[in-house]
Amino acid sequence: MLNADWILTKNAIINKIKTAFEHLQSRQQATLQNSKSSFPSEVTIISPKVSKGENYRGLPYLILDYPRFFAGADHFAIRSLFWWGNFFSITLHLAGRYKSMYQAAIISSLPSIKEDGFSICTNDDPWQHHFEAGNYVLVNEMDQSAFEKATANKDFIKLAKRFPLEEWDTIEEKLMSSYCKMTNWLIV
Repeated sequence: MLNADWILTKNAIINKIKTAFEHLQSRQQATLQNSKSSFPSEVTIISPKVSKGENYRGLPYLILDYPRFFAGADHFAIRSLFWWGNFFSITLHLAGRYKSMYQAAIISSLPSIKEDGFSICTNDDPWQHHFEAGNYVLVNEMDQSAFEKATANKDFIKLAKRFPLEEWDTIEEKLMSSYCKMTNWLIV
C-alpha cells in the first residue's frame, strides 16, 4: 500500500506488451489480406482489438482478437493472450456456423496441428483459457479418431498453443508463426 513502484512496474510491462500486440495486429492484418484463406467478410471487416483486464482468475491479462466475430452462437476468433504470471498463448476459436464451415479443414490439418504442438479444449466452457487439467489436452496425445470426436463433441472447437513468459523476447515471432499456421488450416 505504501510502495507504488510495483504498480508502476506492472503498468510499464502491460504497456510494453500492449505495444507488441498492436504491432502484431498490424502484421496479422497484412497476412490475412495476402492469404489464400477466404474468410467470410463479416469476420474480416471488424477491426482487431486489444483488450485489457485485471481479473482472469485473479490476475491481469491482455487479449488481441483478430479476426474476431462473436454473434450469438457464431464465433470466429484468433486470440493472442498474455496472462500475468502464467503464459502467452494463441487460440483458434470456432463455434456455430464457423465450426460447421471449418471442421473438416481442421480435421484434415491434424498432422500440422500435432507437429506444431497445439492443444484442443476439452472443457465445456469455451471462455476458460488456462492449460490446467480438464481444459486442454495436447493433440499429440490423440489419434485421428479421438481428435475427430473432440472436434465433434462440443458446440465449439478451440485449438491453442502456450508459450512461456520467458520467451518474451521472441514472442511476437512465435505468435505470428502460429497465426499463419492457423490461417493455413482454414483453407477450404
